[in-house]
Amino acid sequence: MLTPRKAVIVAAFVLTFFYLLRSSHTPRAPITHPDPTQASAEIPASKAATANKQQTTGLPTDKPITSGTPGLHIPPVADKKPAAKQQTLADISSKPLRQQLAYQFPYDVEGKFPGYIWQTWKYTPASGEFGENFRPSEASWSEMHPGFVHEVVTDQVAVHLMKHLYASVPDVLEAYNSLPLPIMKADFFRYLILLARGGIYADIDTAAIKSAADWIPEDVPRSTIGLVIGIEADPDRPDWQEWYSRRIQFCQWTIQAKAGHPVLRDLVASITEETLKRKKAGTLDANHKSVVEFTGPAIWTDKVFAFFNNADYFDMSTSRGNITWENFTGIKQPKRVGDVIVLPITSFSPGVQQMGAGEDDDPMAFVKHEFEGTWKPEEERKKNG
Repeated sequence: MLTPRKAVIVAAFVLTFFYLLRSSHTPRAPITHPDPTQASAEIPASKAATANKQQTTGLPTDKPITSGTPGLHIPPVADKKPAAKQQTLADISSKPLRQQLAYQFPYDVEGKFPGYIWQTWKYTPASGEFGENFRPSEASWSEMHPGFVHEVVTDQVAVHLMKHLYASVPDVLEAYNSLPLPIMKADFFRYLILLARGGIYADIDTAAIKSAADWIPEDVPRSTIGLVIGIEADPDRPDWQEWYSRRIQFCQWTIQAKAGHPVLRDLVASITEETLKRKKAGTLDANHKSVVEFTGPAIWTDKVFAFFNNADYFDMSTSRGNITWENFTGIKQPKRVGDVIVLPITSFSPGVQQMGAGEDDDPMAFVKHEFEGTWKPEEERKKNG
């Protein structure tokens, strides 16, 4: 028989049981991620510096950070905190060009390399006028990179693509449309598309020997690298200036990058500023001899070295001196400088039989360049072919 005292005890037990049951199933506060639309609208120039700092954390600062070949000192990256101030689009458009580009195309070194392959030519592979001599090399890029988006962009499509990507940076568009030679636009296009979208740019007369998955050494995390480049020329001879523009010259017929990389940002800004300056002065002419310095491998090389020695990205207080061509001459294995991998001459120039380059079957051979002179006028290529 249930007495009043027992009833009270049973009721207390039941209430306690339900209380504990409810407490154990109370939902926790949800784990939220920052809303990117609420993030700071200002992308400071030190964005890459913050990312690069993560690359050197835990590594001895008095020893070279290299892959394969010792001897290159890389100073730790300066610690710079990004500003939190939000800005409107009107504010951004009044900023210096490099800040505009940084805002439009922010750099995230920890992101993946985009799965794009960009090439340019007068015709697409679907056209009957696409040169048969280019088909095997063009196809090699898709074969070595299944799942990548592979685009061969014609001159006409490039104009519309640039208009779409750079509509908010009108100075860049004006500079692109003002360049007087197709080769200048082709040079500028590769930097513009990599800055905006990232991926791999490759000249139409290049063939992929190995996948880009093999370009970065296995011991280097991909989340710490934002740019992969190769050496075009390493002329160890007294008369090198008669043949090349720089003692070490980086090639720009093949580049891999993550969108927004500071080297590309600085390069795009410099070409834009110089183009508009010459246009205003009436000195923007179609001089082939100025291409290498204006938009080609000379200015590309200069901007890479400028980045290597830029105090905005590296703490120069512990540096033993500037990084120069001497740090790269004769290398046989990749070298890492901050978030950049520099490949030896064999990687993108195998089989040239000079300057220490290996053959096509060398383990470090990644891309074959056929040196078709596609930038030259048709009649000149036929004459020299």
